[in-house]
Amino acid sequence: MAGARFLVGKNSLEFSQLLAEQQISGKLYLEFLRVPALSVGLYVLPAGQPDPQQPHTEDEVYYVVQGRGAIRVADEDRVVGPGSIIYVAAGVGHRFHSITEDLQILVFFAPAEGGERRVEAEGDWELRFQNGRA
Repeated sequence: MAGARFLVGKNSLEFSQLLAEQQISGKLYLEFLRVPALSVGLYVLPAGQPDPQQPHTEDEVYYVVQGRGAIRVADEDRVVGPGSIIYVAAGVGHRFHSITEDLQILVFFAPAEGGERRVEAEGDWELRFQNGRA
């Protein structure tokens, strides 16, 4: 289903659709929105599993939708759960750990993760599903 568009309105979709697409993909991370200044994806980490990500070249914000665990950012640990918001500056080491309930996390990268990649757009932005890296 990569490349499928699940638009509810011109600029919206439902979280349940994102979660279903991520589960079908079998990937931990599913990017669904990209503009030059921002990309957004769904990151799902199962309980008891390690977080394989590496530091990114973009600033990022995590919003924990569901689940429980902890995150280490640089040398600081913090417990996270539904409603937690975490900011990580570009290049700073970070990793979720001690995951006791599957984490469902919205991830916002600014600028868009991975720099400039050619994408097919609807107008001046794109709402899409693309399997990305964890």
